[in-house]
Amino acid sequence: MTELLERDAVETVTAGKIPNLFKLEYSRIDHIAVAVKDLNSAKEFYYNILGFELKEERLTQGERSGMISAVVSSQSFDIVLIQGLEPESQVSRYIDKYGPGVQHVALHVDCIEEAVAELSKKGLEFATSILSDTSLKQAFTRRDPNSGMMIELIQRGEGKGFSDKNVSNLFNQLESADLV
Repeated sequence: MTELLERDAVETVTAGKIPNLFKLEYSRIDHIAVAVKDLNSAKEFYYNILGFELKEERLTQGERSGMISAVVSSQSFDIVLIQGLEPESQVSRYIDKYGPGVQHVALHVDCIEEAVAELSKKGLEFATSILSDTSLKQAFTRRDPNSGMMIELIQRGEGKGFSDKNVSNLFNQLESADLV
């Protein structure tokens, strides 16, 4: 009975009227990364069935393992398909633990340093430092234990794609952190 009384006492918040307690603004979802078991099958699905364009493919080799990836694009957003190359790859271990699916969501921010500082003050832990290249900056949170997902904060300059340097640095930092 007490549980019902407590539940009834909770005020209902109407959509659109939730106060924003954060100074931080996310302007859009930049991309979504999806961990897959078979990159070729995934590319076929996104290309032949959904009509996405294949933008780029990449082989990334870390110190202990590697991954292959493909960026597929619709008119308004990108999906990065990732597959581990070895059973000990962080991507393969992610799939073993959580199954194939969304591995991270990248939120675009105007100033990554401010975003990381603000979220760190709120207790969010980051798995990487801020990774910088000429056209973008990225930082990844630790995995949410409930969903298995990470959040990537990304600040873009003029470029729209991903650089080999940033992808390699990211893979190595996540491999070093031994995140699954």
